[in-house]
Amino acid sequence: MILSWKTGGVLLGAVFFAAVLLIKPVGVSTQFVIFDGILWDAVDDTVVVENKDSKSGYASSNAYLNKSGGKYAKNVANPWNYSFVFVLAMMGGAAVSAMMRGGVPAAERTMPPVWRANYGDAPWKRHLAAFAAGFIVLYGARLAGGCTSGHMMSGAMQTSLSAYIFMAGAFLAAIPLAIILYPKEA
Repeated sequence: MILSWKTGGVLLGAVFFAAVLLIKPVGVSTQFVIFDGILWDAVDDTVVVENKDSKSGYASSNAYLNKSGGKYAKNVANPWNYSFVFVLAMMGGAAVSAMMRGGVPAAERTMPPVWRANYGDAPWKRHLAAFAAGFIVLYGARLAGGCTSGHMMSGAMQTSLSAYIFMAGAFLAAIPLAIILYPKEA
C-alpha cells in the first residue's frame, strides 16, 4: 500500500508531535558525530574516559565530545540511547517499508528524467553527486548545530522563530541552486 503525500505528511507530523510531547525534539545529525566517536573510541580507548568530576560522568580529550559536561562523551561510551536507536530505526523502517512494497521497482531505480537531461545516464555520476551532496549537508548541519529535522521540522512544530528563519534561508538557497544545477527541463 502506497500512501498519498498528504497522508504521509499527516503521519509524519503525528510522529514528530508524539516524539516532542513524549520524549524530546527530533534531530539526527549529532548521531553521526556520536558514531564517529564510537569508531574513534574503538581504536583509541583514551578518547572517552569515565570522570567523576564531569556532569555526565564521562569526559573526552576532544572538545566537541566533552562539551555540555561530557554529554556527547557519555553517548559515545553508551550509544544505546533514544537518539542513536532512533537513527538506526529510521534506516530499518525504510528497509521494512521497501520490503512491504515488494522491493524498489526497477522503474523507481532509474535516474529521474531531469537528472538524465542535465548529466547523462552514468550511474557513477549520480552516486558521486549524492555522496558529495550528503557530505555537504551533514557538514553544514554540524556547523549550524543541527540538521533540518531538528531546525526545520521539530523547531517549526515548537514555533521557534529561529526555525522559521532557517526554513526561509533553506528555501531561499535551495530554489536558486536547483535552477542553476538543473537548467535543462526533462
